[in-house]
Amino acid sequence: MLGSSNAATATPTTKVKVETVKKDHTITVKNDTKLKALQKANSSSAESLKTKTGDLAKQKSQIDHDKQQNQKDGATKSTATTAVDTGTNPSTDSLADKTYSGQQTITVNNNHPAFSSSDLSTDNGAWQRYGNLDQLNRVTAANALLNQSLMPKAKREPINVNPTGWRNKKIASGWLYNRSHLIGYQLTGQNNNFKNLMTGTRSLNAPEMVTYENQVADYLKTNSSHYVRYEVTPVFKGNELLARGVQMRGQSVGSDDVSFNIYIFNVQAGMTLNYNDGTSRVAN
Repeated sequence: MLGSSNAATATPTTKVKVETVKKDHTITVKNDTKLKALQKANSSSAESLKTKTGDLAKQKSQIDHDKQQNQKDGATKSTATTAVDTGTNPSTDSLADKTYSGQQTITVNNNHPAFSSSDLSTDNGAWQRYGNLDQLNRVTAANALLNQSLMPKAKREPINVNPTGWRNKKIASGWLYNRSHLIGYQLTGQNNNFKNLMTGTRSLNAPEMVTYENQVADYLKTNSSHYVRYEVTPVFKGNELLARGVQMRGQSVGSDDVSFNIYIFNVQAGMTLNYNDGTSRVAN
């Protein structure tokens, strides 16, 4: 009986041991598979993040390069000052008579926007107004009290409006002209509004106008209660169809975080422009 009893207990002990080993092995294999999958996913995410970081770095480098090239070509290096009495704005005729001397953006009225208290009122909330075209179909002033509520959420569509003086062509640095928004698309979402578009040189549009538009946009984005009084006026001389430049005025309501009054010459380095009709030639 002892011999029989020992034989009976030995067999199930062996089975338990074998089953335990197989079970442990199976669990280990599953864990290894999950671990490898997790490591692969992490590696893929890290590689994707590395790629995106590299792309952003390349974009920033390109933007910096373009701005440096524009500056080299004659765009703003620093803002020059025009001596005008504080608190008043010169007429558009006097701005049209100014001569470009290498500084594409100059200050007007010592950089004071000179808006009145009624101009800065927020009683009616945010608004935007665009002047009618004149007798020569030229764009006139655009005004707004900007706020986050006016900023677009939709992607910008291609522009199909040709403003006066639109005689575009390729030059060494790219296209000569841009269809320049008076009030930038990022501020109000106005894109194909013919009352908001003028023919501007590439350097007038970017980096010159865009520099101030970005300043305003950044301020508005920080707080939904922020307002900026904004006015952009194209400056034509006589009956010319291509603007000599553009005046931009901006003032944040209740603070001086945004405050400027500037005039940008509508010029492009290396080119001579015919302001009568927008035709051009390479400068001598």
